[in-house]
Amino acid sequence: MRPRIIIAAAAAVSTLAGTVLLGQGFRPFVWEPNVPYDGKFTFARLSYTVYGRRSGWEYDYPAMERHLMTMVREITELHPHQSGSNIHAMDDPELLKYPVAYLSEPGFWIPSESEVLGLRTYLQKGGFLIVDDFMLNEWYNFEQQILRVLPGANIEHLKLGHPVFDSFFHIESLDMPYPNRENLRAQFLGIHEDNDPSRRLMVVINYNNDIGDYMEWSDQNFWPVNVTNDAYKFAINYIVYGMTH
Repeated sequence: MRPRIIIAAAAAVSTLAGTVLLGQGFRPFVWEPNVPYDGKFTFARLSYTVYGRRSGWEYDYPAMERHLMTMVREITELHPHQSGSNIHAMDDPELLKYPVAYLSEPGFWIPSESEVLGLRTYLQKGGFLIVDDFMLNEWYNFEQQILRVLPGANIEHLKLGHPVFDSFFHIESLDMPYPNRENLRAQFLGIHEDNDPSRRLMVVINYNNDIGDYMEWSDQNFWPVNVTNDAYKFAINYIVYGMTH
């Protein structure tokens, strides 16, 4: 049943105990143990290595996951793990147990050949990838790397009528700003199976956008509630689409 509610994101998610706001807007990073596989939906985040700088894959972790899974539990019938989530390398065979995966900051992502093969296998076996949190000239590295994973893939702009924008919430607009950059507007792109738009969407790409950041800080009134609501709507639609296609 399609919900008739507007998500009150800033109020509906629980505050993480012991969370500390740091000067630059980062929470302390603590790598928590993965949730043992039991068939319940578990949010899976992809890790990678970047030398010489903070990698970026861990941005918004684990607050984003906790907040998002609270929303998923409250308004869908998915019954996910709410208090736990997983981190997997792209060539980790365990990743194949989880149908939806999230990749953050791909502007600095350079996978090894083993990771390229692992992610390609994941996508070809039915996995759904959400790409988030990158902007401007970071596109060029992402495009180069995703084409290593899926050689010959067409990366296409997604129109508002695409099923991914109507899989749970009926998304009415794709107009969305990058956090703290009002003039930088989001673009939504995707890669379809066999480059056929009538087939399954394998990868959804949030370019010039960062829905993870909106969700991470939704317990702090850090971003406008209406935009934070939209971030949750996109994320939940992606999860439902990935679980049903």
